[in-house]
Amino acid sequence: MVVLIVVLVIVVVLVIGGVLAYNGLVRRRNRTQEAWSEIDVELRRRHDLIPNLVESVRGYAAHERETFEAVTAARAGAITAGASGDPAKVGPAENLLTQSLRSLFAVAENYPQLRAVESFLQLQEQLTATEDKLEYARRYYNTSARDYNISLQTFPRSLLAGALHLSSVAFFEAGEDERAVPAVDFGSPVATAGPPSPPPAG
Repeated sequence: MVVLIVVLVIVVVLVIGGVLAYNGLVRRRNRTQEAWSEIDVELRRRHDLIPNLVESVRGYAAHERETFEAVTAARAGAITAGASGDPAKVGPAENLLTQSLRSLFAVAENYPQLRAVESFLQLQEQLTATEDKLEYARRYYNTSARDYNISLQTFPRSLLAGALHLSSVAFFEAGEDERAVPAVDFGSPVATAGPPSPPPAG
């Protein structure tokens, strides 16, 4: 009788432990998916701003066709990568887009009369705000992804993760030299947006 009770207690403990481990994995996976959706929102906003930015600069530098084509192609590549939902693909595509935007703003710096174009200045300000939010979302996502991956790799959750075919997620990477927001000088010191502090992965 005692043996039976001990066995039942062990079974109950194992079941409860399995349920808690499973629920923990699900919570972390959902947080990671939610964090990625925040990145996706900001990337879409960024992509929506770019055509208007290109047209604003084109009005003053129509001969810079190569730059405009590079930005347009990079934007298309970023949108395609974004559709995959794979951070390992989205990161490089967005980094390429950032580089092309820098070229666009470098062209804009040669046309100080753009400072009088309110729509261009507003677009630049919106892009800067979007880049700030994107950096914030990126850090939040990477924190969530780290916690989720650790949960998958630690015992005994690793056994449960294997049985349920749960796999780790990729981090959303950005090159160190590509994290600064493209900025136009117009005679004042170039201001780049510093990354805000990320929230806890909660």
